[in-house]
Amino acid sequence: MVRASRQPPATRTDPVQTVLACDLGGTSFRAALIDAGGVTIAEAARPTGIPVAPDGRSEVDPEIWWQALIACAGDLAEFAPEAFAAVAGIGICGITRSQVCLDASGAPLGPAITFRDSRAAAGLSGLRERLPPDHPETGQVNAAHPVARLAVLPEALRGRLAAVVDPKDDLNRRLTGRVASDPVSLARLAAAARPGPDGRSLLQAIGLSDGIVPDLRDPTAAVGPVLRGLPAPLDRLGGRPVFCLCNDTWAGVLGLGALRPGYAYDLSGTTEVLGLVDDRPLAAPGLMTVDWGVGLHQLGGPSDNGADTLAWLVDLLGQGGGDIGGALDRLLATPRDPRPLLFLPYLQGERVPLWQPQLRGAFLGLDRRHGPADLAWALLEGVAFTNRMVLERAEAAAGRPVVEVRFGGGGAGSRVWAAIKADILGRPVVTAGTREPGLLGAAIAVWTGLGRHASLGAAQAALTGTGLRFDPDPARRTVYEPMFELFRRSVDAVLPVSEALGRLRAPSRESAP
Repeated sequence: MVRASRQPPATRTDPVQTVLACDLGGTSFRAALIDAGGVTIAEAARPTGIPVAPDGRSEVDPEIWWQALIACAGDLAEFAPEAFAAVAGIGICGITRSQVCLDASGAPLGPAITFRDSRAAAGLSGLRERLPPDHPETGQVNAAHPVARLAVLPEALRGRLAAVVDPKDDLNRRLTGRVASDPVSLARLAAAARPGPDGRSLLQAIGLSDGIVPDLRDPTAAVGPVLRGLPAPLDRLGGRPVFCLCNDTWAGVLGLGALRPGYAYDLSGTTEVLGLVDDRPLAAPGLMTVDWGVGLHQLGGPSDNGADTLAWLVDLLGQGGGDIGGALDRLLATPRDPRPLLFLPYLQGERVPLWQPQLRGAFLGLDRRHGPADLAWALLEGVAFTNRMVLERAEAAAGRPVVEVRFGGGGAGSRVWAAIKADILGRPVVTAGTREPGLLGAAIAVWTGLGRHASLGAAQAALTGTGLRFDPDPARRTVYEPMFELFRRSVDAVLPVSEALGRLRAPSRESAP
């Protein structure tokens, strides 16, 4: 898929310098040529996808992502050859909480372990017994933590492990031949490599070397130049600098214009990521605290549910095969029943703020009168209720409410969902000024690295904008308040049932009478 510029080519003053900005997401790889004014000249995308096996494994061959990059670059080079030739730098953001394990030569040891992988959950209690109890990072270890993931690697791979990087770092390695990452994306791994009070690191406690943490660079720092002789059309970019960048959340928040104190962000893609930004390091139960650089800290983190959950419902109701947004509009066009439903949107467990991989979804309060529209409303509200659990904990730690919530990603295209979030969160929700905040954020980081702006803050102020504003409706908030309390109680009630069901297997057809 290739999209044209938002600015008609006839009005442009070519030639202009551009950057190649890329965003490796949970379902697709997206790339764009973006000029120094933040204008997207062309976009391209390729589907990727992240499978989940019945045993909780979620792995992807890194070659799939590399081929998606090559294909997207080819689309852009064909559609906008002059803009592609004018690329001054490259920046790739992407999924995090995912591990690509490299050997001493820099080659992947096998498939990447993705953020959906939950196989470490079964041995988590035993793992914690092996870790130094007084190490500052031990309390952060859960089933998605890199220590838990690396502890269950086969011994044959552990013996050859030389470095662990994020998926975007492996793409940078393929482009430049150099292994590096950034301190935001690898914050948990880097913390696990630091010695505790007894002198041991968490990596040492599981039999690994602290040296598996690669060189960590600022997101706006260059990793190196593009190698010569890469597959076409990347061979045309030989010598251009590749910048380290960061995870897709960091880039998305930058593209939303929310990388500043007092703002919250909600990135709605395959899954949702919500948190706030503060100039102080904060902590709250179930939330991730990460130093985002430039004196800013993030408190929040990724869920396991979002637009992918909506896609599930659309397919279940026979509305799939097309645009999910259009299908949602059709579902919501039917009047809803006065008696609301509750939906726990945990089809694949949950990360922030619950960290319960065994938790599963449920519709509560089903009535014979309920139809597809009621299910759709309950799903949108259920995701927003989870957002509120995160925001409440983050604001309590900050000691103040956020100014507004910047809302971006695919889900932000739904005005209904934006209004629901404003009503449930009780905060103004402001949509992004761009359809792809991750791509714009990647471009902002590259232009800053190239010296076009004095700082990320200055670049953010110059290149980001806003879309629509949704203020909380007092009447709807009076309805959502008791629903939210019931939702919170329902999560606690459903968890033990989910765990028990997970130990069972449905009867086979052969055993049925």
